Amino acid sequence: MNNTDLKAFIKEKSSLFWYTPDKKKEEISHELLVETILNYGTLDDIRRMVKIMGKEEVSKIFFNASGRKKLNYYPEIHNFFTLVFSKHA
Repeated sequence: MNNTDLKAFIKEKSSLFWYTPDKKKEEISHELLVETILNYGTLDDIRRMVKIMGKEEVSKIFFNASGRKKLNYYPEIHNFFTLVFSKHA
């Protein structure tokens, strides 16, 4: 995973992290990044994130979400990506 590309991606999509102060946006966790992009990003955003992070890493983060973090995914998003990552990751 290329951290430079990941930081550039977060900076490009900073409007999705409107509640995070600008100087802390590059420090957001991978869990928050995956959750936000899957819930609010476009299909191109999701593809780019998977390309940067790798589909194994994204699916691992997605499936390791539990409790409150799991509930942060919209039900439709959680169902769809459960099917996608189960089949392709």
